Amino acid sequence: MLRRFALALSLIAAPLAAQTTTLPPATLPAVAPTTPAPAPVPAKTVKVALDTGLGTITLAIEVERAPITAANFLRYVDQKRLDGTSFYRADPVQKDFGLIQGGTRNDPKRTLKPIAHEPTSKTGLSNTDGAISMARGAPGSATGDFFIIVGDMSGLDAKPDAPGDNQGFAVFGHVIEGMDVVHTILESPTDPNAGEGVMKGQMLAPKITILKAHRVS
Repeated sequence: MLRRFALALSLIAAPLAAQTTTLPPATLPAVAPTTPAPAPVPAKTVKVALDTGLGTITLAIEVERAPITAANFLRYVDQKRLDGTSFYRADPVQKDFGLIQGGTRNDPKRTLKPIAHEPTSKTGLSNTDGAISMARGAPGSATGDFFIIVGDMSGLDAKPDAPGDNQGFAVFGHVIEGMDVVHTILESPTDPNAGEGVMKGQMLAPKITILKAHRVS
């Protein structure tokens, strides 16, 4: 009887011992070290300074993202067609919001042929604070007039799904120094009787002369 009991205990103990046997740790697959994604390369720009009677405005011209419009502006700069022109319009919609406009004003001695329109939907740029854009009538009519924005006026961007003229205004750069000068021009006095249509009352009096436009390193 005792021998049968001992044999039964040994049969029970055997599987228990097997269950409590320590197993070697599982081998995990090697994980390759992750390489951080490279930082995006900034789009190429060219610096241009507009020396005015109130100070200098320095621009970064988007020669890579807006090549047609940027090349046009640089032709005016390099050929000195903007020297002696002016900022002639200020539209202060409200405090710290509006635009100033300058350029050749269709002077036949200064103005080059119109350029193709580069909408913001193509360039990825936007009419936000400090942006410089081409003034125009119909799309494809821009020549030597431009405006600089104060505040967020992204409503002037292209709206491809909107009816009518939905091409917006072509941004080709932004101010990197001299926004204080832009604000001063925006707040300068205007002639309430000068100008036509939507621009009536927005003509600067006196105009702010662009003494020199030139590239800077």
